[in-house]
Amino acid sequence: MSNRHRILIIEDEMNICNFVSTILETNEYQVLSAQDGKDGTTMVFSHHPDLVILDLGLPDMDGNDLIEKIRENSDVPIIVLSARTNEWDKVKALDLGANDYITKPFSTNELLARVRAALRNSRHQGVGERMIRKEFQVQDMIISYEKRRISIDGKEVKLTQTEYNIVELLSTHAGRVLTYSEIIKKIWGYSDSGSVKKLQVNMANVRKKFGEKPGEYRYILNELGVGYRMNQEEK
Repeated sequence: MSNRHRILIIEDEMNICNFVSTILETNEYQVLSAQDGKDGTTMVFSHHPDLVILDLGLPDMDGNDLIEKIRENSDVPIIVLSARTNEWDKVKALDLGANDYITKPFSTNELLARVRAALRNSRHQGVGERMIRKEFQVQDMIISYEKRRISIDGKEVKLTQTEYNIVELLSTHAGRVLTYSEIIKKIWGYSDSGSVKKLQVNMANVRKKFGEKPGEYRYILNELGVGYRMNQEEK
């Protein structure tokens, strides 16, 4: 039992908390829960969970404030589970350090997939945000970090240095949404009025070179108005 992942749910609506707890426990996760930000903060630093599932509308504080507080001392993966569907709310939570954002209502399969992705991403992080392993693979695409080479179905895909850097960044956070501003800061180190458009142009070129048709997201998912997410194979 001790080798199971421990997940902390911070949610004041008991019906949702119990529902999520049942889903996770049925899938052999250890579950802890807190109904407000104060208890949630205490449990994060006393129980050291492997993952936090957080509601933004807590009775004693805004969930975004709790994300900031957690990020001051911990890199524990955080999945926001919220009824707030505004793009601005998603971007703010992700920029503050949340790893993912799920809007209510949600499906059991979606929740479990996001949990698995967050836990995998946490395990694979290494120094300088590069994964310990030398290669990354999703479907028929393979990224060789040492060679800075990307191939699809065994054929090398020629990318510019900037395009490769974007794809590599997304792959080292596979399963997590990276906001436009986060990607721009990592790739270019600065932001200006044309930064988002520049990023979108680069991504359009990447998709074209990957052979993806419009609306097809085999490798990279576009979270409209928010950012991009690299898909990750189930293992």
